[in-house]
This record gives sequence, structure tokens and C-alpha cells, in this order.
Amino acid sequence: MIDETYTPQCKLCGVTYDAMRLRLGYAVCCSCGDEIAKKVIRTVVPMNKSNYQLVTDMDILKQLNPKRTT
Repeated sequence: MIDETYTPQCKLCGVTYDAMRLRLGYAVCCSCGDEIAKKVIRTVVPMNKSNYQLVTDMDILKQLNPKRTT
């Protein structure tokens, strides 16, 4: 259990943030968490004769459409 007087520090920028956020499992502040979330690519791709697939890696997305050059 985390002490109520404990104020965790962000692992990226060092800013203190609310202990409730640490209890939820986050080791970074909201600002750094937003920046990390913006860097992750999330898109849904329809597969041929199949269902939709969630893609989070750009290399996998490029492999799904090899005719595309960019």
C-alpha cells in the first residue's frame, strides 16, 4: 500500500504527481503520458476476406500493403 503522504515523481521529467495516478499503475505524469500516447500509431485495418485488425506498428502496416511505396 502506498503511503498517503508519498508524492511520486515522474520518471521522465521529475515533476511530482498525484499518488492516485501511481496506484493506477502510471509511473509518469499526465503531460508525459500524453506525449507518449501521441507517439504510438493506432489504426484499424480491414483484412482481405477477414475481419478488422488493430495495427500499432508501422512496419506491420507496410507489410500489409506492399504495393504502397510510402
